[in-house]
Amino acid sequence: MAIFKSGNPTLTDKIFNRSLELDAQLQGTMTVKGALNKFGFMMLMLFAGAAFNWHLLYEHKESTMNMLMMVGIFGGLITGLAISFKPNWAPYLAPLYALLEGLFIGGISAVLNEAFAKAYPGLIMQAVGLTFGVAFAMFILYNFRVIKATERFKSVIMTATLGIAIFYLITLVLNFFGVNVGFMQDSSMLSIGISLFIVAIAALNLILDFDMIEQGAAHGAPKFMEWYGAFGLMVTIVWLYIEILKLLSKLASRD
Repeated sequence: MAIFKSGNPTLTDKIFNRSLELDAQLQGTMTVKGALNKFGFMMLMLFAGAAFNWHLLYEHKESTMNMLMMVGIFGGLITGLAISFKPNWAPYLAPLYALLEGLFIGGISAVLNEAFAKAYPGLIMQAVGLTFGVAFAMFILYNFRVIKATERFKSVIMTATLGIAIFYLITLVLNFFGVNVGFMQDSSMLSIGISLFIVAIAALNLILDFDMIEQGAAHGAPKFMEWYGAFGLMVTIVWLYIEILKLLSKLASRD
């Protein structure tokens, strides 16, 4: 079904088509309100994980914090892949995914907060505020159809998102072989420009995610897809926060 297109790799045409083949009458159907409520619960789980790992640094338990941050990175990746391949597992794994991502975000945020404590003391709060501000703005723009998720819009954002993923993969491989891609890490204008572009694409992916949830509800997707839709939205929010945090860190390094 062509309506199920998103730049978010966790929200795909095939997944939604497969879900519609299940007997939705046995479990109810997906609603927008239900998906947003579940996303709210996942945010609470994310905040809980982030707060716990954040405070470990200030309790002088850096080794434990670093270990939990690695658990968050790899555990979140494995859990996310499992949900992507088995969306009917989302009601059980999506909250765990949010908790694991919270451990990662809490750890990296605490480290950067300490690193820029003097040069940029409000770095983390500004990153959080900008993330929610951008997400709310995208929701308003989508809700009032200022930005419409047309087929051309979807194609452009999906292509850009895929390009960014390939770019990051190439950078990771080069770093693995000892090739330092300096313009991705430094605070040059080129690096800042790239970060701005990636932040913009991450933000626009929210439009596709909102549309996906709305269309899924309109076409009677099974109830468990509320959790899957909330999971996909969480993936984009986490990506947006990390990219904003990187951008602010680069700007702070220039001061």
